[in-house]
Amino acid sequence: MKYLLDTNIVLIYLRDSHTKNFIEKEFAPFDVANIPIVSVVSLGEIESIALRNNWGQKRFAAVERFFEKCLVTDINSRDVIRRYGEIDAYSQGKLKENPLNDSSRNMGKNDLWIAATASIVNAKLLTTDRDFTHLDTSYLDLNLIELAK
Repeated sequence: MKYLLDTNIVLIYLRDSHTKNFIEKEFAPFDVANIPIVSVVSLGEIESIALRNNWGQKRFAAVERFFEKCLVTDINSRDVIRRYGEIDAYSQGKLKENPLNDSSRNMGKNDLWIAATASIVNAKLLTTDRDFTHLDTSYLDLNLIELAK
């Protein structure tokens, strides 16, 4: 099974052992039978978070070790770029051949890239972000992790 890990899942693996253990038990993305994938977009998001929060060398090293366990996908692919446009138009209710049948959704640009990548590589998207729910089954296979409140 291929799992594309959203940025919030990467952060969970870095700092929330309870939720990480739940994800491991339910999905086992790092099991030898599975392929953990991360979009290059998430690398940029994590880099930004690290710089804004003044992460030290130890935490940067943990991030690097985490990414070494994942297949990192690029967005510089004509298929991913086309799917990005399609998902954005769909989310805005502007895709004639595949109407949204709901109110339009404004997705963040990074989320659009992540959704397009998950869709093209045919990976289950692991996320805590509800912004992807309208894409479930139409563009991707969503596994939404509910966080305890």
